[in-house]
Amino acid sequence: MEFLTIPCICLILITFVLYYLTKSLLWQRLILLAASVIFISYYHIAFLAVALSIALFSFYAGKAIHKYKDTAKTSWLLASSIVLLVGTWLFFRYCSSLFPLGISFYTFQALSYLIEVYWDDEDVEDNLLDFLLYMLLFMKFLSGPIERGFDFLPQLKKVHTISYKKITEGIRMTGIGVFMKVVIADRLGPHLDSIFNTVRDASGLQLLESTLLYPIQLYADFAGYTCLAIGIGTIFGFKISSNFNRPFVSLTTGELWRRWHMSLSFWVRDYIFVPLTASFRSWGKWGIYCSLIITFVVLGAWHGAGWTFIIYGLIQGIIIIYETAAKKYRDRVQHSMNKNVCSFFSIIRTYVLFAVSLLFFRIDKIGDVFYTISHLFRGYNASWSELRIGMSDYNWEILGVALLLLFIYEYVNSKRNVFSLLDRCPVVVRWCIYYLFLFSLFIFGCFGVENFIYIQF
Repeated sequence: MEFLTIPCICLILITFVLYYLTKSLLWQRLILLAASVIFISYYHIAFLAVALSIALFSFYAGKAIHKYKDTAKTSWLLASSIVLLVGTWLFFRYCSSLFPLGISFYTFQALSYLIEVYWDDEDVEDNLLDFLLYMLLFMKFLSGPIERGFDFLPQLKKVHTISYKKITEGIRMTGIGVFMKVVIADRLGPHLDSIFNTVRDASGLQLLESTLLYPIQLYADFAGYTCLAIGIGTIFGFKISSNFNRPFVSLTTGELWRRWHMSLSFWVRDYIFVPLTASFRSWGKWGIYCSLIITFVVLGAWHGAGWTFIIYGLIQGIIIIYETAAKKYRDRVQHSMNKNVCSFFSIIRTYVLFAVSLLFFRIDKIGDVFYTISHLFRGYNASWSELRIGMSDYNWEILGVALLLLFIYEYVNSKRNVFSLLDRCPVVVRWCIYYLFLFSLFIFGCFGVENFIYIQF
């Protein structure tokens, strides 16, 4: 059941009415769980069976780890639980024709919960209903964000009453997500697909153009999904973690990963990179470099089966190692140049490196990736019709205006909360903005184009 479909909208509306009609904590949780079960099983009943099995196993494994803490048995319980959860994920990723949607995200949630219980940084959850909601809640089920138990489980312990402020804030955040998805991502998607699926038939300039545009499509698609999840969660009274923080203003690749898919970046930092650096601390800086490589290779493998994803992660790790090793040199260069000029070129460098590395993320065959990279600067005799990659001048104009508006919104929001500024506007002005925004979505949106990209992970 995709977010931007009539069945999903109807499910959300019915759940909303029932959810706020009751003042009972138990009934609110049961209503949300029922909605989540319908949402997941709408795709495939097997997806629900797998998700429930992993959730139930994680719940009782957490109780067992807590019961036997401070004994030799607890380490064995944690290790076997991790092996089983990761093994299940690997089986479905590499050995099964059926890949349950959302399994990567809720498996990571389960792993973080068990590790935190083992570390004694989180209280074990005794309420099975709350834990099932933590694992299966529909608005974050398909593509996260990856929530930590100590952040999300306490929110399930209280009755949520209807709040005009939260509902309006949630609807506005949902609107931002829809805008990013249907006006930007889905406008670019089909045309970039036509290039990347037939790279050997494209000109060099078309390949370069598509390479530079793909990070924007991926960002608008995934960040759009996250805004929808956050917005719907806010409507139901939940605070869902942010996943993006203006990644394209990053000065380095390391900074980019602190701004891009943050719930995953911080997950691998806390549960892979930090333990690895502790294990390799006797190696000095080489231990840090080794930890970075392993971490990013794992991150790449998480995204999919195939060497292209491994190479994608490896490239990210190598770039960050270089940035770490060359930090003193970069600092000297920055001090010798104008700060704004240096920042501008650093942002461009970071974006281009990320865009090129994403070719391994987007293109299935390694040979096609290397063909694309080797032909980025060949065949620059393309006509204007070729450069449009199938998009009309009208669509390019819409895309340009939409991107400008998005970046202005993100910049202003980084300084002051846009929604708070909007609330201070006169009622007439505010509602005119709402109607204009809604009208623009229906006029300029590309509805029914494709599903969210990260749903496949």
